[in-house]
Amino acid sequence: MFVHVVNFWLKKDLTDAQHQQFVDGVKSLGAIESLVTFNVGKPADTDRPIIERSYDYCELTIFNDVAGHDLYQDHPIHVKFVEECNHLWERVLIYDSETV
Repeated sequence: MFVHVVNFWLKKDLTDAQHQQFVDGVKSLGAIESLVTFNVGKPADTDRPIIERSYDYCELTIFNDVAGHDLYQDHPIHVKFVEECNHLWERVLIYDSETV
């Protein structure tokens, strides 16, 4: 399995409409056919020193293999999301891993 985790820190001065634009855009990624698992979430209400909670949204995607991930990256839905929403975030942090 290939796991692709994307954490987003949105700009602080977004309007409600811009915030919704991001949410709608990131959720649209779930329609990409190479996905095995897709989830968008906000930081959980857990509070231990080791937990990173400063991000606004976390996108979890799982693919059968790197080829599925590569198809996702070049998919028109993904390209549209980046083009239409990249002005809404100030930071993105990605973790990619492969099952051992």
